[in-house]
Amino acid sequence: MHSASCITLRARLCAVILPALLVGCEADAPPDTVLVVGQTRLPTLASARDRQVTLFGGLPRRSAAPYMGRARGSMLQHSYTREGADFDCHVDRRGRRMVFASTRHSDASDLYIKSLSGTAVVQLTSDPSSDIQPVFSPDDSRVAFASNRTGNWDLWVIGVDGQRPIQVTNTPMDEVHPSWSADGKQLIYSALHPKSGQWELWLVQAEENATPTFVGDGVFPEWSPVEDKILFQRARQRGSRWFSVWTLELVNGEPRYPTEIASSADYAMISPTWSGDGQRIAFTTVKTLPSIDPEFGAVYETSDIWVMDADGGSRMRLTDGHSVNFSPAWSPSGQVLFTSERSGHENIWSAVPSTGSPPTTSVTGTARDDIGPARVISAKAIASEGP
Repeated sequence: MHSASCITLRARLCAVILPALLVGCEADAPPDTVLVVGQTRLPTLASARDRQVTLFGGLPRRSAAPYMGRARGSMLQHSYTREGADFDCHVDRRGRRMVFASTRHSDASDLYIKSLSGTAVVQLTSDPSSDIQPVFSPDDSRVAFASNRTGNWDLWVIGVDGQRPIQVTNTPMDEVHPSWSADGKQLIYSALHPKSGQWELWLVQAEENATPTFVGDGVFPEWSPVEDKILFQRARQRGSRWFSVWTLELVNGEPRYPTEIASSADYAMISPTWSGDGQRIAFTTVKTLPSIDPEFGAVYETSDIWVMDADGGSRMRLTDGHSVNFSPAWSPSGQVLFTSERSGHENIWSAVPSTGSPPTTSVTGTARDDIGPARVISAKAIASEGP
């Protein structure tokens, strides 16, 4: 393993530490293989990350932040914990509330609900185990999430009042990252096969002890809010081996037409998510090498939030490249919420992508980062500035 390029970035993806993403730095590993340094092959809790190499070989410096990140546009902070971390947010269909996971009260993460503009926080779950990756149902009456309360990661559904929890999956696999179908009847999710070590996509009815159906290979899927199309990430089998962004269509419940819509030789493109109208996609990029801050002269860790059209075009970076930002989620108003360490603690922030038509920039050399507001990047500029 090329440790010099792999142990410099810490970024937790959706609260599950997935060293599977290290395949971008491991030349001999098959795609989607889980590579954990000195630990089990199974997913590991975010709260355990200080004791091991984490996502992309991150270093255990939870509270280290050299300075306040510089935003590329106007940003809002939506959570304010100064102990633990807030992450894995999802916004309801009316854009009034968000549900998120947090370790603000214990090492094991619980689920919370709060209004986007308010400060009061309602605790949805309280369990000695960890609950992560919550998502509102289309009618906002239920929340699906992943929990290890039965010994391994399974999918659960609970009412927004904290009542009537049901266990949806119960298999030897670790099952995480649920996403609802538009009619609220099914869930798409990713599962780690215990023998192959591959992440797979599965469908299941949102019912207790339902029987799942295999869809294909990939991780962290999300169902389109307007059609039967699944967005997900998959490790490339040639070239850089970084994760790229894919879609597949469901025709009568059967997967069809897997399509790679975005990739990069220099960046991993992870945790993609649909906008409410299905026309845009937000995602996280992670760089292969650390960066040196020109002002402070220190190495800083970066991952950034980007937005693109549903066909992979018109890519625009929302964050500044000077802090750790990950796990994006859209609100109905067009805000992109995400977790960021820009204030020294992991909290939930938001930024609004430009809706105008700024001039397209072509870059032939090294791209500059001091350009101010977010801008649309042309296809020719992508290779030099980002994904």
